[in-house]
Amino acid sequence: MANPDGQEAEVGVPAEAGLMNGVLEAPAGGEENIATQIQAGGTEQTCPSRIEVLSVGDEDHPALDTPSTLNVNTLESHNGSLAGENSTNKPAAQTTESTECQPDALNNIQTQPSPAMPVTKVQPFLSADLVEEKTLRGRLFARRMELLIGACASLGVILVLGIGLGVGLSCVGKFRCSSSRCISSTAQCDGHVDCEHGEDELSCVRVSGKSSVLQVLSEGVWSTVCSEDWDPELGFSACKQLGYSSYVRSGSLLLSNIEQEYQNSLVSINLSQPGPLQAIKIHNSTNLSRTECSSGKVITLKCLECGSRPQFSTRIVGGNLSLEGQFPWQVSLQFQNEHLCGGSIVATRWILTAAHCVYGFAFPQVWTVLVGLTEQPVSVSGAKYLSVEKIIYHARYRPKGLDYDIALLKLVEPLAFNGLVEPICLPNFGEEFEDGKMCWISGWGATEDGGEASVSLHSARVPLISAKACSQPEVYQGYISPGMICAGYLEGGTDSCQGDSGGPLACEDSSVWKLVGATSWGQGCAERNKPGVYTRITQALTWIHQQMEREETLNPSPVSSDNMNNRQD
Repeated sequence: MANPDGQEAEVGVPAEAGLMNGVLEAPAGGEENIATQIQAGGTEQTCPSRIEVLSVGDEDHPALDTPSTLNVNTLESHNGSLAGENSTNKPAAQTTESTECQPDALNNIQTQPSPAMPVTKVQPFLSADLVEEKTLRGRLFARRMELLIGACASLGVILVLGIGLGVGLSCVGKFRCSSSRCISSTAQCDGHVDCEHGEDELSCVRVSGKSSVLQVLSEGVWSTVCSEDWDPELGFSACKQLGYSSYVRSGSLLLSNIEQEYQNSLVSINLSQPGPLQAIKIHNSTNLSRTECSSGKVITLKCLECGSRPQFSTRIVGGNLSLEGQFPWQVSLQFQNEHLCGGSIVATRWILTAAHCVYGFAFPQVWTVLVGLTEQPVSVSGAKYLSVEKIIYHARYRPKGLDYDIALLKLVEPLAFNGLVEPICLPNFGEEFEDGKMCWISGWGATEDGGEASVSLHSARVPLISAKACSQPEVYQGYISPGMICAGYLEGGTDSCQGDSGGPLACEDSSVWKLVGATSWGQGCAERNKPGVYTRITQALTWIHQQMEREETLNPSPVSSDNMNNRQD
């Protein structure tokens, strides 16, 4: 959290990194781990065998290209090809890499420019004297090379556009697999795997609207589930398909009480498949499309007790230091035992953070997650260090870009929720949060631009800012995509800062806290007309649940009652 005094800021620097005198700096003592001298023409090394790539097709974010900087040129970032897929890394015990590769990869983290934190700088101008020194021959040669390169580039663009247009047109009205194969939209969620990686049978269930109504995808249409013929135990399977290993309850609600958009297409589901309940895919069960529910009611679903603060009841007046239990979903992501980023607990084994926090050095064995703490170093007896099993960042994230800045960390062991450690609710599909709504940001980031990370967990109330206001010329014109949400004060003074990256933008709705954003980027800290920009979680829901569901499918957990098995009173 920052309250700066007019300090000059670097442009486009992600919220956990600062660029001072050509050196990339990390907060809270992390400088010795990732700081490096930025040199032109520097080489970078990676260990490809450290990276296990998981290819996942997704359609949750609009395919928009957003600029990465404000009128600046980006520094070169390493290995851009890694961002082409969801990068998934497992502990060393689960990999087949050579023994020589891992030490080099870890040592290089201390000596290379950090690929997880794209930085920018202004391109230096050539002096007039230097320009005059160019000879006529050199100018003619340069001009010829420019024409040659331009012609080649134009030809390349034409070829790419031609191929891309052909592929794009071939998939109009169809579902595109991650392999670029196109299948009929009616083949999605039909019970038969048509895509190489099975993504056509993922994301077939969702919870929508303020009322949390259950919907299934059938023949390319999302339909709300009627309450007739519904077996409450099917809620277990629905939660598994959302990627949860827990189930709380399913209920019913009058059709007339839900949003109009969810009343148009209805379906009833009958359990007709034999075998264990956990193997059921509810969208594959016998269903009957309806124009109305004979019961007049639809199904609501809750998979996880979340968004509560059972150990916090004190109302804070003034100040911004956080108390125990105030933000029980807040975690500290520790890189080689130093705080680097924040994150949010969204399920018993899942932490949500920013992609730029982990991109390029997503080795699970060098990361730990701290939960249940407000002070660093650890001074709270309830704080725990947790090991990371897997790291997945968005397939479309690019280190030079600003969009799709989201990642998930899967923990080795599930969390036990106890009041000081609690999950925050993910929003439902189609859920909206009005402009001006007061929400909270929190983290151990610097309290001023370029400063060191905080010892104590800080927090601040900030209003949500409309995309229109945040896209004004004096703010971030042309840089705000549908996958982003702005929050803060245009007059400055309160903002997230370096070290807060990946942390929560949390909003309370009817006494339930929901994760609206993940701290992503901004210009400086708390500057006028430069509010914080956050990854919009509602735009990333398909991707989030798809990763969680894939893991539940590959490594199923016993389905359990959230109240019975996940909570410790």
